[in-house]
Amino acid sequence: MPFLMELIFLWPGKTKNQHLRALQEEFLSRLQPFCRARIVETAEARGVKESQPGRILETEARGLEKHLKDGYIICLSDKGKMMTSEELARWLEKQAMVSARKIMFLVGGFLGLAPELLERADLELSLSRLTFSHELARVVLLEQVYRAMNLIKGYSYPK
Repeated sequence: MPFLMELIFLWPGKTKNQHLRALQEEFLSRLQPFCRARIVETAEARGVKESQPGRILETEARGLEKHLKDGYIICLSDKGKMMTSEELARWLEKQAMVSARKIMFLVGGFLGLAPELLERADLELSLSRLTFSHELARVVLLEQVYRAMNLIKGYSYPK
């Protein structure tokens, strides 16, 4: 029986690296037997110079905010809570049983997420103390959520 949970992965812009995009699609596909999962790619800050980081963050935040309705909001942040794969699995399982039927994972662009989005977060999550490109962070997040779903169901992780 599939998990009665919807997972939405939101980020600004499409993943440009075709290899990382293929991995995103692969892990999204692998999540389908466990839960409803989808990716929402919002508008990037096109035409804004990198010398204007505030405008970039503001533009990307507006695009992401349009999709934040009812649900539990998790923002990826380098200052967020770190979890092992097992802890993430237990946490997701608890959320599914207690309250959160819809969980939204927000991954920022190359500058991260705007402060106002981080303030709205129910949880700030860090994938690692290492720094990843935003495109690689998307894949790592999807893989870790897929791994968590396997752990929840008691399946061995496909190698």
